[in-house]
Amino acid sequence: MDSPRHTKELDRATDSSSKTPVDPLVTDANQPKPEAAAPPSFKRGLRFWTIMVAVGFTGLLTALEATITSTALPTIIANLEGGDAYVWAVNGYLLAMTALQPLYGQLANIFGRRWPTITAAASFLLGSGIAGGAQNIGMLIAGRVIQGIGAGGINVLCEILVCDLVPLRHRGNYLAGMFGMIAIGTALGPFFGGLIVDRTTWRWVFYLNLPIGGVALILLFFALHVNANKDKNLATSLGKIDWIGNAIFVSSICALLIALSWAGAIYPWSSFRVLVPLILGLVGMGAFIAYEGSPFCSQPMMPLHLFSNRTSATAFVLTFLHSIVTIWALYFLPVYFQGVLGSSAQRSGVQLLPTILVLIPFAIAAGGVMSKLGRYRPIHHIAFALMAVGMGLFSLLDEKSNTGTWVGFQIVESAGAGFMIPTLLPAVLAPLTEADTALATATWSFLRSFGQVWGTAIAAAVFNNRFGQLADRIADPVIREQVSGGDAYQYATANFTKSLAPETKQQFISALNGSLQRSWYVAIAFAALGFVLVIIEKEVPLREELDTEYGVVDEKKNDSSLQKEVPLREELDTEYGVVDEKKNDSSLQPANPSPRQRRRTTIPESRQTSASSR
Repeated sequence: MDSPRHTKELDRATDSSSKTPVDPLVTDANQPKPEAAAPPSFKRGLRFWTIMVAVGFTGLLTALEATITSTALPTIIANLEGGDAYVWAVNGYLLAMTALQPLYGQLANIFGRRWPTITAAASFLLGSGIAGGAQNIGMLIAGRVIQGIGAGGINVLCEILVCDLVPLRHRGNYLAGMFGMIAIGTALGPFFGGLIVDRTTWRWVFYLNLPIGGVALILLFFALHVNANKDKNLATSLGKIDWIGNAIFVSSICALLIALSWAGAIYPWSSFRVLVPLILGLVGMGAFIAYEGSPFCSQPMMPLHLFSNRTSATAFVLTFLHSIVTIWALYFLPVYFQGVLGSSAQRSGVQLLPTILVLIPFAIAAGGVMSKLGRYRPIHHIAFALMAVGMGLFSLLDEKSNTGTWVGFQIVESAGAGFMIPTLLPAVLAPLTEADTALATATWSFLRSFGQVWGTAIAAAVFNNRFGQLADRIADPVIREQVSGGDAYQYATANFTKSLAPETKQQFISALNGSLQRSWYVAIAFAALGFVLVIIEKEVPLREELDTEYGVVDEKKNDSSLQKEVPLREELDTEYGVVDEKKNDSSLQPANPSPRQRRRTTIPESRQTSASSR
């Protein structure tokens, strides 16, 4: 990477390696050549850490909000009499969050990072207030959609900010911390949802965001002063947005997400209500790709050159696969704990803690290893291998497994998932330029979220399909009919299993366990595919310099600690000095002036007369 731009004069003045004084009678051609100035060092001051803390907590809240309603939703819907509209309280959030992420990447390039980030955080808090104060199901859904709009921006912009503030090679350490917070929120959401509903009003499921998010918003407002595009013409800025591409993309993704949300859970995969939006979404994505690569799109929101090198393209696919496998475990381990072992929702959250407690330290360790060695491919191989082994171990679990068994199995799978967390985005960005950071990060963030949606849909489809095959084990025809047709997941709770007769209970648990076993087998295939695809990646050197136009203002350009000290001249060397001191003071002239020097210092009589008259 090129060193920072300096003028020749500043390079000479600030070059501490050259001690040779500058002789005014020596030409530039003969002057000793100073060494090029080193790039500014990576600074981590108070403002840097303030921004990191703020983005970490906002990421935690958005992840928490994505899963906290899973246990609180029945109570919320019953209170608001929402009926079948309950599904949109969840899907509205996920739709808005996922579909708008690439747009935020383009907005960050056009308007800078500060105001899109603050606007996204404010939108999330506004939606939380509306949802918490909802008096009917429509108001709840509206609040959740506004929350999702803000959450999508937070997810993208927090990652972009880390990329702006930290050199590529060292980003893993900070991404590990941020994604660790997101993992905590995702895993603990169901636990806190059940706890809040049991101990207080459901409205605190949403109000909880206001004090924590409010502090984070204040910190961002005062600390997030970064360089931005100085174009003051709003019309010009708006003209840079890929309006057509965004319209095609958002509508296509919404159709796909609706199909995936309904498939298996509300309607069978063969239903036209699933097939129609699924086909429309896939066709729309094809049209979107064609448009982005066409000459009609001058400002693409997802430039195809991001996928033109094998390393970035493979890392995008690995991100998608990692999300599928990770969410697979987070969604179906609770089915095992509650449906097979008979744990309550709260206890299930506690039993899932090994996944979280292991995920974070292994993510931090992977970030440190990548920063130290500058390599990511070996980490990816180890990670996917551990995830595949972990999924295989999960398939051995049954109602007789003891605590040490399911804790140990979680450690293996979670270690692999944690290893991947901080190393995927640097692998995507390594072959690209810093100018591609915002759009590449937004694309990566979208694929991460999109992978979670596909992960839950595929896992649920496999689980429900297998349960349908094993439902004949249940002798009671009423219970068999009740839990068939894609409804087994929602009945995999301790309360339901305890309500069954002993024989029926054992039959139901046997069908659940067999369905989970098949689900884990399929998850092994996805992890194994990731292991194989790592071979395609190339080990691109990770940049250690920070060369971005969006850095923190005072630390990037005005911090005196980043500038070398320039010595102050003690001589006065100007042709515009006072006449009698500059030209006539004998103390300033040589003791034996040459004829040429005498001619220079003698003031013509005409000029003396003119000076006297003035």
